[in-house]
Amino acid sequence: MGKHLEERFFLALMIASLAIVTGSLVFILTTVVVKGLPALNLAMVTQVPKGGYYLGKEGGILNAITGSLALAGGATLLSLALSLPVVLYLQLFARDSRFVYLVRLSLDVLWGIPSIVYGAFGFTLLLFLGLRASLLGGIMALAFLELPILVRAMEEVMIMVPFELKEASYALGATRLETALRVVVRQTLPGLLTALLLAFGRGIGDAASVLFTAGYTDRLPTSLLRPVASLPLAVFFQLGTPVPEVRERAYASALILTVIILVISLGTRLLARRFTRHVVR
Repeated sequence: MGKHLEERFFLALMIASLAIVTGSLVFILTTVVVKGLPALNLAMVTQVPKGGYYLGKEGGILNAITGSLALAGGATLLSLALSLPVVLYLQLFARDSRFVYLVRLSLDVLWGIPSIVYGAFGFTLLLFLGLRASLLGGIMALAFLELPILVRAMEEVMIMVPFELKEASYALGATRLETALRVVVRQTLPGLLTALLLAFGRGIGDAASVLFTAGYTDRLPTSLLRPVASLPLAVFFQLGTPVPEVRERAYASALILTVIILVISLGTRLLARRFTRHVVR
């Protein structure tokens, strides 16, 4: 009798947790759609801000849309180039040791550091290099932010590769590097795409790390060394104005950001499903 009561208690607890999470998501999406959809129009996604845009005049946020895609896309590619060799080394070349333990512990600590700290570090790095707030600075700051997320997420995916598959590759004469690139990466490609999506979503939705490093401008991004706008900062600036119409545009900007992440998520899922056929289970 006691076991049944315990099972029912934890089942009720799980259902309640699921309801809270699902309800929170539905509430957030409903708020964004209800408040943002009436203010959404074609000009917002096809025009840059014109004079007096933040006072309720004409224009759009095309600069912030393209800027966010450039920032998050560049940062994700840079962090992938840095994190993939680290993951392959930890999984195939390094043995369990105190050094490996410290590396994983450091990555876990970096994952939990607030993004404003990455922004301050990136700003200090820009001053050291003699640069100013720019697209390059924002990409560097976001790459540092995404790096621990990518490394830990991809490592957890690669742990699931059967050890027998690696042994079979070694038995056929493949080196560790060939096994890593032709077997492990191919087997974990769906999971790697999910990790990339996780990092990209964190990058495109972050505001604190690009506030000091990327700056803000009403122009489209044309150079790595010029300031660039981003959607999170566009939402922040529009919500801070006293004009009701501009505050409604902030919710429309948030809706656009949500749609971008949704489209990328669906695209990644379709690609992952396509590559799943090559996965050995």
